[in-house]
Amino acid sequence: RRAPQAGLEPHTHWRQQFPRPCITTEALRSKQCCPLWAGDSSACGALSGRGSCEDVVVSELRNGPQYPFSGVDDRERWPLVFYNRTCRCAGNFMGFDCGGCRFGYTGEQCLQQRPRVRRNVLHLSEAERHKFISYLNLAKNTVSLDYVMVTGTYREMDNGSRPMFSNVSVYDLFVWLHYYVSRAALLGGPNNVWEDADFGHWAPGFLPWHRVFLLLWEQHIQKLTGDEEFAVPYWDWRDARDCQVCTDELMGGRSPLDPKLISPGSVFSSWKVICSLAPEYNIRGVLCDGTAEGPLLRNPGNHDRGFSSRLPTWADVEFTVSLPDYDTGAMDRTANMSFRNTLEGFGDPVTGLGSSRELHMHASLHVFMNGSMSSVQGSANDPIFILHHAFVDSIYERWLRRHQPPRTQFPQENAPIGHNDGYFMVPFLPLHRNGDYFISSKELGYDYAYLLDPQADIKSKGEKPSVSLVILLILATLLILLILVILLTTKIFQCFHYLGFRHLLSSSIQRCSCEQERILQSEESVLL
Repeated sequence: RRAPQAGLEPHTHWRQQFPRPCITTEALRSKQCCPLWAGDSSACGALSGRGSCEDVVVSELRNGPQYPFSGVDDRERWPLVFYNRTCRCAGNFMGFDCGGCRFGYTGEQCLQQRPRVRRNVLHLSEAERHKFISYLNLAKNTVSLDYVMVTGTYREMDNGSRPMFSNVSVYDLFVWLHYYVSRAALLGGPNNVWEDADFGHWAPGFLPWHRVFLLLWEQHIQKLTGDEEFAVPYWDWRDARDCQVCTDELMGGRSPLDPKLISPGSVFSSWKVICSLAPEYNIRGVLCDGTAEGPLLRNPGNHDRGFSSRLPTWADVEFTVSLPDYDTGAMDRTANMSFRNTLEGFGDPVTGLGSSRELHMHASLHVFMNGSMSSVQGSANDPIFILHHAFVDSIYERWLRRHQPPRTQFPQENAPIGHNDGYFMVPFLPLHRNGDYFISSKELGYDYAYLLDPQADIKSKGEKPSVSLVILLILATLLILLILVILLTTKIFQCFHYLGFRHLLSSSIQRCSCEQERILQSEESVLL
């Protein structure tokens, strides 16, 4: 196992696990993660009123029956296996040392609101696209000075006596986070895992977890680049027939040498993936250790159509948003008429029934990409993951605004492990509860361009209208033509009717004149 580099100073504003100050033997054995804030050299910035070091209180409400174990996985009752005391921040302060601000706020005292707008990546200017790609590549090639990834279980660390962590780049930190939340539970030894458990998918926490993931990713890019106005772009894939973002100007086209690889004209062709070999880890009974595992793979559209026969349509999205219940039944992949399950892709977006034979909506995009993005644990290796999940989050936002659900609609108990309202999201530090993100994005400091202006996507220069819109326009045109034909036919009929009437009238007048002339001639003959 690789050890982290020594002597690197922590930056106090980034917000993810595991923070470097908390991976020492002392911190792990004491189970305390309350770093000193650089502003006043006190734990959690207590002297400045920013926060305090407090006991972690986890929810004790029941989980669902999908995970029949207890005390075997480090993610259970997160984060108690590693830490039972962490910083609890006051007011708008946030961060593992309370040195930063809550989402949507900025300033020394975190009192200034800073709203951002996430835009369609297809509508970015050439300069904006170039900047976005350069930010991604910088994150991929910059070692995080604040965070490391865990490479062993707490048991393997001898209860903290032998720390097992590894350096990771800023981008790959998020690849690892997504792997860690979705990995199989290690029950001890080779070939001894439980794969039917996921702390960030297949259940109610799916949307809140990925919302926090994107917010944190956004913050990391802002700090890395110094661009505090940066907002994650999205890819609106409604009615898409191919991978519109798979070009060298954006996320990379196909390699002419191998359709599974990225074009050499794209910077992403040099990217290496990590945490992508879940079956191998399960056989060995180990965690991903961050070793590079080969190039980024993608072969969009050449997937097994038995898993997903088509990409989502405009109608699929509208049906999904119309479902009034956030989650239903067992709150897993079997849930019927569940907004969450349908959006995640396990419910049919035509019928709303769960346990769908095919994968739809969110899941269908992962299958369609047919490469690194198609396995749950390693999917964040592909930067399209960010664009895709930003749009999924926008659909979640549409549902929240339309239905305005109370907090009580998010399940308090009996959801699969990791997904109850009060469960702390794995593996984030500082801590975030699922239910805290069952709120509008406006309260978190961001919005979506197409929600601010529903016509923006259509009006944008060079953007083709969707298939649904084209069909609607064709139907409208046909209706107008039909009305015109009816009006024209009516007019012609009226004209013929009028002409016929005139003909009859003319004939009558002519007959009348002839009769009158005959009578006059008769009268003249009598007089003579």
